[in-house]
Parts: sequence; structure tokens; C-alpha cells
Amino acid sequence: MKTRILLLGAPGAGKGSQAKLIKDYYHIPHISTGDMFREAIKEGSELGKLANTYISRGDLVPDEVTIGLVKERLSKSDCKNGYLLDGFPRTLVQAEALDKLSKDINQDLQLVIDVDVDDQILIDRITGRRVCKKCGSTYHIKNMPSKVEGVCDNCGGELYIRNDDNLTAFKTRLENYYKQTAPLIDYYKNKNLLVKVDGSKELNEVFSSIKKAIEE
Repeated sequence: MKTRILLLGAPGAGKGSQAKLIKDYYHIPHISTGDMFREAIKEGSELGKLANTYISRGDLVPDEVTIGLVKERLSKSDCKNGYLLDGFPRTLVQAEALDKLSKDINQDLQLVIDVDVDDQILIDRITGRRVCKKCGSTYHIKNMPSKVEGVCDNCGGELYIRNDDNLTAFKTRLENYYKQTAPLIDYYKNKNLLVKVDGSKELNEVFSSIKKAIEE
């Protein structure tokens, strides 16, 4: 069984939902860069403080700081039986750095899962998303509509479209993904680590494909 895993996929591919299922089923820590930054800042580590100087200014955290934090996080005791990386690496430079640091701590990646979804499905998923202004509950105008259009079932709050969920903003996010992160697919394919799963299927069907890849 492979328990040192990287999850790839375009925005809207459903990585977040699959990450939760993998984490809960295999009892391995889900390490997303956002959570990792927050944890390091809360703990007050030197790298956490350094990351915070960039985040508080609204700047991107430089690669060397992010890589240092990933190494720090993967070295913790809860990762000894595996981990699920999500949101790192995002570029080839970061992927090469991950290769080096994972060798340094004897925690080489064993599997890279690419949750593959057609662009038009991604666009339909994202642009149809609605979020409650009050409680943050998420709906979809086709797949999971609220009982009353524009009104949250849970608290009666107003549903709205997030700024980055409009078509223009999402197409920009998708373009950035293809420029920066999609080259990782070939990188890991050449290392015989990549498995593609069809992310357009139902949640549990996608998870079944992921389980098969992990347990083969």
C-alpha cells in the first residue's frame, strides 16, 4: 500500500473532498500549504514567523521558505506512516526540491494522483457555485441547489457568487494552473508515480478509483 501521496488537479476538480476521504479512511495527515502556514505561524517557529512577514503583506511566500516549512512538517512524527500533500508542489522547481527534501528525511513520494476533469465541467462546477454570506454553506445551482433560490437552507442567509468564481476570474485561475502546475503531470509520469482518475464521476466512484491506486 502507498501512503506517501501527492494530490493534483485543476481548481474545481474536487481535490478537497477527495483529500478528506483519503485522510479519514487511511488515517494519514492531510498537508495543504494554507494549513501548514497557519500551523507554523501559530507554533511561532522561525520559518512560521518568516512566512508570516510575507503573508501579512499580501505577498507570495518564496519557494525556499515554503520548501523549508514542508520539510519541517514532513519530519513530524504523525507523518511517519504516510502523508497526503495538497497544494505543494505547484511548480517544477518545487517538485525538484520536494524530491531532494523527501530523500533527506527518507520519506520519498510513492504515488501522485491526478484528479482529471474536462475544462467545461470545471467551468460548470465553479460558476454554478453559490455560498451563504452568513454561515458559509456551499450550494450549486444544478448539482445541489437550495430549496429556495438565493436563500440558504441552513440559516436563511443570502447566497452569492464569490469573486473568484465568476467566469473571467476562473478562466484566469485555470490558465495559471495549466502554465504552472500541469507540467508536473509529465514530471511524475516520467517517474512512474502518476495515476490519473476520472474526477467527473460521482464522489464515491472517484474515491473508489483512488483507493484502487493506493492499494495496488
